[in-house]
Amino acid sequence: MIRIGIDTGGTFTDVVAIEEDGGRSVAGKVPSTPDDPSRGFIAAVRKALTLLDAAPRDIAVVSHGTTVATNQLLQGKVDSLGFVTTAGFEHLLEIARQSVPDGYGNSYFWVKPPRIVPADLVRGVGGRLDADGQEVRAFSTADAKEAARFLKAAGVRSIGVSFLHSYANAEHEQAMRDVLEAEFPEAAVSISSDVLPEYREYERSMTTLVDAAVKPTVAGYVGRIRERLDTLTDALTDNARSVPFYVMKSNGGVLSAEEVVRQPVTTVLSGPAAGALGAALISAHAGFDRILTLDGGGTSTDVAVVLHGEPAVTTEGGVGGYPSKIPMIDVVTVGAGGGSVAWLTPESTLKVGPRSAGADPGPVCYGRGGTEVTVTDAHLVLGRIPDGLLGGEVPLDRDAARAGLAGLGGKLALSPEAVAAGILEISAWSQANALRQVTVKRGLDVRDFQLTAFGGSGALLACRLVDILGVRGVLVPPDPGNVSAFGLLTVDVRNDYVQTYVRRHDRIDVDRVRALFDELNAAAAKALHAEGFAAPEQVFKRSADLRYFGQAYEVRVPVPDEDFGPRAAEAVVDAFHTAHEVMYGYSFRGDERQTVEWVNLRVTGIGPIRRPRIAEVPIRSQGGPEPVSVRQVWFDDEPVETAIHHRRALMQGDRILGPAIVEEYGSTVPVHPGFTCTVDRWGNLLLAGNSSMAGDSSMGQEDRTC
Repeated sequence: MIRIGIDTGGTFTDVVAIEEDGGRSVAGKVPSTPDDPSRGFIAAVRKALTLLDAAPRDIAVVSHGTTVATNQLLQGKVDSLGFVTTAGFEHLLEIARQSVPDGYGNSYFWVKPPRIVPADLVRGVGGRLDADGQEVRAFSTADAKEAARFLKAAGVRSIGVSFLHSYANAEHEQAMRDVLEAEFPEAAVSISSDVLPEYREYERSMTTLVDAAVKPTVAGYVGRIRERLDTLTDALTDNARSVPFYVMKSNGGVLSAEEVVRQPVTTVLSGPAAGALGAALISAHAGFDRILTLDGGGTSTDVAVVLHGEPAVTTEGGVGGYPSKIPMIDVVTVGAGGGSVAWLTPESTLKVGPRSAGADPGPVCYGRGGTEVTVTDAHLVLGRIPDGLLGGEVPLDRDAARAGLAGLGGKLALSPEAVAAGILEISAWSQANALRQVTVKRGLDVRDFQLTAFGGSGALLACRLVDILGVRGVLVPPDPGNVSAFGLLTVDVRNDYVQTYVRRHDRIDVDRVRALFDELNAAAAKALHAEGFAAPEQVFKRSADLRYFGQAYEVRVPVPDEDFGPRAAEAVVDAFHTAHEVMYGYSFRGDERQTVEWVNLRVTGIGPIRRPRIAEVPIRSQGGPEPVSVRQVWFDDEPVETAIHHRRALMQGDRILGPAIVEEYGSTVPVHPGFTCTVDRWGNLLLAGNSSMAGDSSMGQEDRTC
């Protein structure tokens, strides 16, 4: 039986397949199909089966990272969306928050963007709860029916429902859903008490509306894949089984496709999360516990921080300008991928991205009608990538790329090579600034980290990033273009549950907190049981959000596994003081004038899966790595003779001195002059400047140098 991971990107759909018994793995790519990504998905499944010489009946499970919800939000395609809220709070989305992007220095010029739901599609319904969930005014069924009929007549197809204080009592929202099901059954409905039972009405409402907006799209996409999978495996017949199909969530877990359809907002950062988790596992095997991940694709680059094997998680994220408070891996994305377009401003300033040439027509060198020069064209003209991608499956036209660069250079009075170098420098600084956002802006020293570069274009600028940032070195895993697909096979089934409980610590009801944790735990256990995990397999992690009384934002800390009581409560507060000091540089531990306040209680239910085995690469018996060819490559102002190595010929302990190029099926690694590339025991490439060469202390063999 084999397990298959598939990650759909803007240019290629990546696939990794692993045999459960023997551990043999294969990796491949197929062109993405933007008009219907499910076609590219099934093409990837077929390719995996071909590479392993397997049949559809041999598939044990398929895991998928998708950008369907992400792309819909990035493109602002949230039409036909209605909003139902508490009467008197119809302008909740207009008021939003007082924060202004880029600080208050921008407040004079900044204009609020259009709301996710226009004012004419917002309806108020009578009824009111207080902060403890007690009913102040009864729910108005008449108002609810009127709202449902109005939205149906207006032609909406998705509706978000968010009533005041529904996190404390869901009865009014559930009643509203019942009315909508009776009056407007064809609408996709999301209620905030299901999506995010957490206080702060604006964020809760926005998260619910995002869930409602993407629900029809995700449901249709997942349904098409399910149908294609069942056709492939003959599961449409009575005696065939349906292949388990999981979708990556933004929080770093997977969930069955059937459940994802009911909570699609959890997939808004599905693809980037898989890459960060795959890179975390690979880096941990290599002995690194402070990692910056850099996932370079055709359209964009995603970066994240990994500490002690765990990517940083946030609930303050969002996509396309729409905030979302669901737990998600803290990823920063910049439009600096291989397909990013180079262009000139009216002032003749060279810019790169965020617009991308995509897969069709793609860069000029693809020969598919593209006329705009991209980062890939620049790499090709400088000789840093070969004349064909994917082992020659995608031929590249160097002359066409050079002509495109010459046209751009004519407007700047620069040679094609100089323009290409400028494009790559701008792209490198864009990636460096993204890495600073996840480190320096969060109080972390970027120089303490190892960079793990992957994705089809992730390693192309790695050496330049070492120069710019001063990171310790770079790790490039085997098959770097498929790390996100590999990551899909390394993650557990995971569900997050939250309940708001705002109380000062000196007034906390320990018994009530224990009961709430028990309720959250029961909900998580029920979901894991539905996913096929027996009680002994289930793992639960508890945490709580705390703050100093009067603060606006919280710090999340773990809650001990012991039966919750006064001792556990004090341990949580002590952990909060410590975490606050680490994060902000101070705490009020021991200061009786400052009170700690509890805000949210959380439980994460985890269904562990068996992770794939990472095999060691063999040690070379004698000699050193031999280059397969030599070509002229531009690293500075002049081209230099550069050795070209094929990665599959490299072995444990090999060392390559720059200038050199390491090529493989899905990616290329330029080793700049003054850098050294070492192969560790797991087949990772470790890049570092000669003055501070990175190495693997567990290698245990002499380096063999070329």
